Amino acid sequence: MNDEMNSAQTTDIAEQTERLARLTNRAMLATAQMQGHVAKQASGAEYSLMDSETLAKAYGSFWTDIMTDPAKLMDIQQTVGTEMMAAWQSMFGQTSDARVKDKRFKDQSWSDDPIARSYRDVFLAFDRATNSLLDRLPDGSKAHMRVSFYTRQMVSALSPSNFLMTNPAARKELMDTQGESLLAGLENLLTDLERGDGRLDIATNDDTAFEVGVDLATTKGEVIFQNDLMQLIQYYPTTKQQHATPILFVPSWINKFYILDMKPENSLIRFALDQGHSVFVISWVNPTRDHAEKDFADYMTEGPLAALDVIRDVTGEEKANILGFCIGGILVTAMLGYLQGIGDDRIASATTLATMVDFENVGEIGVFVDNDRLDSMRHHTAEKGYLDAHHLQDMFSMLREKDLIWSFVEANYLRGQKPRAFDLLSWNSDSTRLPAAMLLWYLEKVYLENGLRKPNALELKGVKIDITKIKTPCFVLATQLDHIAPWQSVYPATDFLGGEVEFVLGGSGHIAGVINPPAERAKYGYLTSASYPASPDDFEAQAEKHEGSWWPHWAAWLDARDSKMVPARTPAKKGKNKAIEAAPGSYVKAD
Repeated sequence: MNDEMNSAQTTDIAEQTERLARLTNRAMLATAQMQGHVAKQASGAEYSLMDSETLAKAYGSFWTDIMTDPAKLMDIQQTVGTEMMAAWQSMFGQTSDARVKDKRFKDQSWSDDPIARSYRDVFLAFDRATNSLLDRLPDGSKAHMRVSFYTRQMVSALSPSNFLMTNPAARKELMDTQGESLLAGLENLLTDLERGDGRLDIATNDDTAFEVGVDLATTKGEVIFQNDLMQLIQYYPTTKQQHATPILFVPSWINKFYILDMKPENSLIRFALDQGHSVFVISWVNPTRDHAEKDFADYMTEGPLAALDVIRDVTGEEKANILGFCIGGILVTAMLGYLQGIGDDRIASATTLATMVDFENVGEIGVFVDNDRLDSMRHHTAEKGYLDAHHLQDMFSMLREKDLIWSFVEANYLRGQKPRAFDLLSWNSDSTRLPAAMLLWYLEKVYLENGLRKPNALELKGVKIDITKIKTPCFVLATQLDHIAPWQSVYPATDFLGGEVEFVLGGSGHIAGVINPPAERAKYGYLTSASYPASPDDFEAQAEKHEGSWWPHWAAWLDARDSKMVPARTPAKKGKNKAIEAAPGSYVKAD
């Protein structure tokens, strides 16, 4: 028996030694890749989200403000002292763990282990003191916003949950697995570095769990038209009759369209079909160098305008409803201004989801967008013709760094776990490139100059855009916790748009608040009001709270504008707009 045990142990040691040798070789190659990536960023050959010179100026402005206000500095010192004393007392069991609500420390071992508890409490005291300092920054300054944002990034990185020696749960896993968790974590780290070619491309989901067209984007339809920028999908009906006025969905082109058609139970496309609508959806191309000169106006003419022409041919209806999500909603809003300018009233109603019209206050995304960053991006895209998908993905992750970066660092690298299968994070990782001409025009004219809200500041195909003259009935959805399109920057649509506006404020954030189907599990309610005061805060104070999903409210709003029903429409098998291929099409599958 002892001989068998010794033989098994010898085999295990040999296998682990061989595995460690393979990982060491991979680590050497990954280190070289990482050094090459860093060198490219230092030389300017690779675009970087952060600009050290701008950041240095921001922190210089911050410390000048602090040091010239002795009262503020003394107040900060007192706050830090109070927090650190609380941490010291907790080391001796004089405070309760009940005050710790931070998800990073939810494991019971953070309370049971006195050393880990001291690490946790000292860090949280430091975190609270830092936040107290940042809360004293004047509002409105982009420099101070940068200081607040990047200080938070640094503090989040210092959490003891991010380090093996200070994370009791990770240490326990190391002992329980006899080192297996450490080797698995190293393997996960190397895999992420290799996938990013030296850039840490953190896996946030099991990329083998879902296949587009098999597990996601499964609603039955046909691609009936395509051009350089998009495929147009017509879906099969789920009712015997449909509303006469068809509806076109215009998704964002930062990610792929199937956020609107994830699974049957949370598909907005399927919901619209079940309400008796004739649904068409744009699936944008994933741009390459060949698309470098495609600008925002091209996205309008080759996107929704081209789709509307096809839909008119297919249905025989002169008018259509339209829905735009995120930047797709910005395109729809600008297009409404364009159509008004040329005297075209083909849109019966418009719906925008998480769509800003006022870029005066864009939230933390503003730290990444200024004239210096625009110049850097212009230089970078001049060579490549597009912006790589991972830049925006990294930016959005940094807006929620605790959840989308450091939680995966702990799970994947310290504990050696594989990410779980999660449809929303799978879609989130399936982002797209952005063509140079479109991106640069959009950031300069819409983001930095706030041209959408200024009459005649934007021009598309020779037509001045004035959204105050839009008379189309509009349904506008914002969400309370949206970190990409802050709802206070969506709300001004109630004032800027010239026609009837139905504004709805949903719960949660940019994705979960939009994809909130009417099922028993619907988590988030929504707010509505019969009138729209000038201040978003006043709207929130007077609005009526509704439980459940906003989807049925939207469906009722659409129904009230189109009572005529026609026999259900199915994609044609022959003729000018016959089916090219089955949905979800080939554009959505292109890497």
